[in-house]
Amino acid sequence: MIRIIGGGLAGSEAAWQAASQGVAVTLHEMRPVRPTAVHKTDRLAELVCSNSFRGDKLDNAVGLLKEEMRRLGSLVMRAAEESRVPAGAALAVDRERFADAITTTLAGHPLISIVREEVTTLPASSERAPVVVATGPLTSDALSAEIAALVGTGHLYFYDAISPIVLADTIDRSRVFRASRWNRSLGCDGARGIQPRDSGSPDDTGSPERPALRLRRIAEPPARACGVDGGEGDYLNCPFTREEYDRFHDALVAAESATVHDFDKERFFEGCLPIEVMAHRGRDTLRFGPMKPVGLVDPRTGREPYAAVQLRQDNLAGDHFSLVGFQTQIKWGDQARVLRLIPGLEQAEFVRFGMVHRNTYVNGPTVLDETWQVRRRPTTFFAGQMSGVEGYVESAASGLLAGLNAAAMVKGEPLSCPPRTTAIGALAYYVSHANPAHYEPSNVTFGIIEALPKPPRGKMEKKLAIAERALRALEDWRARRHDGTAESVPEVSRA
Repeated sequence: MIRIIGGGLAGSEAAWQAASQGVAVTLHEMRPVRPTAVHKTDRLAELVCSNSFRGDKLDNAVGLLKEEMRRLGSLVMRAAEESRVPAGAALAVDRERFADAITTTLAGHPLISIVREEVTTLPASSERAPVVVATGPLTSDALSAEIAALVGTGHLYFYDAISPIVLADTIDRSRVFRASRWNRSLGCDGARGIQPRDSGSPDDTGSPERPALRLRRIAEPPARACGVDGGEGDYLNCPFTREEYDRFHDALVAAESATVHDFDKERFFEGCLPIEVMAHRGRDTLRFGPMKPVGLVDPRTGREPYAAVQLRQDNLAGDHFSLVGFQTQIKWGDQARVLRLIPGLEQAEFVRFGMVHRNTYVNGPTVLDETWQVRRRPTTFFAGQMSGVEGYVESAASGLLAGLNAAAMVKGEPLSCPPRTTAIGALAYYVSHANPAHYEPSNVTFGIIEALPKPPRGKMEKKLAIAERALRALEDWRARRHDGTAESVPEVSRA
């Protein structure tokens, strides 16, 4: 039996993978017995930040990681597809439907027991009863102290901030326009992008167990193609003139930030900086960051605006939109005043304001093996942001491998990890082998995947070649794992 602490993305995925291997799981989730500052429901896998899982094409590293997870039977990917909302070339979800799908599926599995209680101490673990710690960025103080005692000085933290959400009916549609950058959409032309061929099609030369990996385009259902009001593109865009941008920037810099409680030093993840932090770095920082207008043409002027804020549909009903890349810790009163300087949001009603919270994580290279086992206690696994990854998809991917390996341990099978030529294997290798002196959680990138020996010259061709090789390597690993010939990951000694 496996005990999993934490019912977020990683814990939920780990539970599903382990139970799918025929191993009983007890999943501990402290909500609603003990709520957090940012969660709103008692649902498993509740998304508290963006509703976006980022890019969904194979020319994007996170898109490749998603496809690998789909092939490994990921519950998170299945639920995301079922609750998908328009988001251009990205995968975004209706957060309530997504969490409901995860919760209902896990609650209905005969091998999964969900226990609603706070776990304040690390449970004892053994090869017959391993433990997966997937408590996420908001790990309670009591359990954090226990983890710190286990991993030593590698216990770190950084701050994260979440974006505001606006009520769709309060957006002035006369001032905004609907478009995706460079007309990229999952969209009205029916193409999701380049994806690997599934097995079983008439012209497929691979066997059902080892499908061919030629690339093709996959059509999406029309319901996913266009936005809720039928316009072109999946985003609402708020265009700025130079004068409007300068007014907004000045107000943002002058706004009062909320106090960061209980900690004496702010350390933000560079990939998720609050907009006010970026604004203080220079007047044009936002214009070349979340407010970049590149790839957008205002149909009223026929020109690219000076800057733009994009709004992404946040639920299937289309009545909530989130501000893309607008994480903030500004006090709510100032937040409303400043955000209403955005063209089209002058009368906006905010369903949720942005806020800041602490993310807790360990220094992976000093703590973990690439199987996601704790070196000091190999019968304990870490997964999710606690393990030192950044992002929804990366968190779920770590839970996927931790769940598979914990189940293998219970069954007396070798623990293994896909090779570094795959995105999911490269992520595991990065977390366990990066420089510990300068370690910071990272999103998956092509840069951490093992390089091609003879890459094509073109940038796009190179990425697709990496993706094709990755999917072949994943299929090879799956085949070896299923027939019992997968190599176990050797122990890595550290000085």
